[in-house]
Amino acid sequence: MDRELIAKLFRKFEALARQDKGVEYWLARDLQPLLGYAQWRNFELVLTRAREACKQAGQRVADHFADVSKMVDLGSSARRELEDIAITRYAAYLIAQNGDARKAEIAFAQTYFAIQTRKQELVEARLAEGERLDARGRLAASERRLSGVILERLQERESFARIRSRGDSALVGGWSTQDMKRRLGVPRARPLADFLPTVTIKAKDLANAMTAHNVESHDLRSERVISADHVQNNTELRRALGQRGIKPEALPPAEDIRKLSRRLESERRELPASTPSARRRVKRRNTGPTG
Repeated sequence: MDRELIAKLFRKFEALARQDKGVEYWLARDLQPLLGYAQWRNFELVLTRAREACKQAGQRVADHFADVSKMVDLGSSARRELEDIAITRYAAYLIAQNGDARKAEIAFAQTYFAIQTRKQELVEARLAEGERLDARGRLAASERRLSGVILERLQERESFARIRSRGDSALVGGWSTQDMKRRLGVPRARPLADFLPTVTIKAKDLANAMTAHNVESHDLRSERVISADHVQNNTELRRALGQRGIKPEALPPAEDIRKLSRRLESERRELPASTPSARRRVKRRNTGPTG
């Protein structure tokens, strides 16, 4: 395929993309000629195969192939309703995969949508990693707050560690912190939370917030009472997670939070600080007249 055709197809695919509430989609009748199909009935066969592939992949077909209609001009001021299909990037990828690979347009689309789908996966993965890093920071903050609240009431620093340990055990079905470290392969000197998945980190954070709130609002002043409250909070959160099919102790370990932080920071430094146009604007401001 020559470069001129590739550039032309790329521009057309990009131009035909639409947006609705942040969701990117294409209309099937727009893609039909672009993918080298002159007749709609032939393209419908490809759509049928793509829908079946979507179903076989365990996806909800209606989430990726949505029936829509639009009014089209027939001339002489006449109009009629024409059925169409709004398709996601994933659906367009399946269409390309099930099209006639002998067509240059289909060959291009297979590569185009494979790359676009991979780009979306990378973005989603990066957002999830950032969310976990943020959750870990929030957990550290809630632990500092709970520790301070307990210290103020009990005037004894070791109480917090014992209370936290009992609460953590309630959240993971009775396993101790050391048990969980061995299960997840966490180094002895490292905090268990640095290797927990986001959902468990957020559960621990919420339990801390609930306990700190109850200690202050009910003026709890004994380790036994505070510990019982923290265990109850974690037990309730475990029950809520279980209702959604989540067992914290059965989840696999996540990437070491320190390594994740270093990797994201390294990747951030490798990004360009600004675009050339932005740098030109900054330069003009810096070289302008001074007062």
